[in-house]
Amino acid sequence: MNKIAAFVAGSLALLLLISSTLFIVDQRQVGVIYALGEIKEVITEPGLNFKLPPPFQNVVFMDRRVQTLDSPESRAIFTAEKKSLVVDWLVKWRLVEPRQFIRNNGVDFRNLEARLAPVVQAAFNEEITRRDVKGVLATEREKIMNDVKARLADEAKSFGIEIVDVRIKRVDFVADISDSVYRRMESERKQVANELRSQGTAEGEKIRADADRQREVIVAEAYREAQKIKGEGDAKASALYADAFGRDPQFAQFYRSLEAYRSTFRSRSDVMVLDPASDFFRAMRGGGGSGAAQAAPAAAPRR
Repeated sequence: MNKIAAFVAGSLALLLLISSTLFIVDQRQVGVIYALGEIKEVITEPGLNFKLPPPFQNVVFMDRRVQTLDSPESRAIFTAEKKSLVVDWLVKWRLVEPRQFIRNNGVDFRNLEARLAPVVQAAFNEEITRRDVKGVLATEREKIMNDVKARLADEAKSFGIEIVDVRIKRVDFVADISDSVYRRMESERKQVANELRSQGTAEGEKIRADADRQREVIVAEAYREAQKIKGEGDAKASALYADAFGRDPQFAQFYRSLEAYRSTFRSRSDVMVLDPASDFFRAMRGGGGSGAAQAAPAAAPRR
């Protein structure tokens, strides 16, 4: 039993020893072999590799993918015309010389970013101070980024990295200037809006005045035409009445009596106190009624 236990223990120790000498480098990484604190070898090709067991040799893996460095804080930069701008930027970089990188920054990428950020900010300061606001915002924005990238190329070699790209994320005025710019823009927009409203009001008044004039003309012409037609109708009616009444005066008298009754007794609540023997009720009395009855048949054939 003791021999078996000793064999198993020896096998485990041998496996641990062998596993401590083997390591795999991923295609996204760089393997750095240290021998007693010094860089012994840098492995850039992916695959299985060998080293001496610790403490004789250790391996450290470093990311070789593209990294992003953002501007740590927004700082005001003065342009050539002494206007203050806030510029946010980002830098894309990649590890290319692990030995140089480790000598200057160690293996922690945060050490590099702490040293690289001021360099990038200084490069942007130099480029922006040579241009005006219009150039920074539009016309020379691409050139600024290319010039900053060119400035960082030499600095990047000393860091053991490669600058892949430089981008400006945002350009804005500082808070005080932004407020004044927005107030001025608001004032200009209000002025334009007031001008448009006044023009619209004037145009509306002009349209309403023209419409009122046309309405007055149309109403006057319609009234004149109506009066003309009414006058012609009244003339024809008068001629017809005169002709009819001239042919039968008794019927005319009876018709006028009916018209007088219709006008007088228009409402059921009307009350009149008259003498029944007066001429007003002649058509309602027997003699007047018979006369009317005689007149009606006599006038019928003439219709």
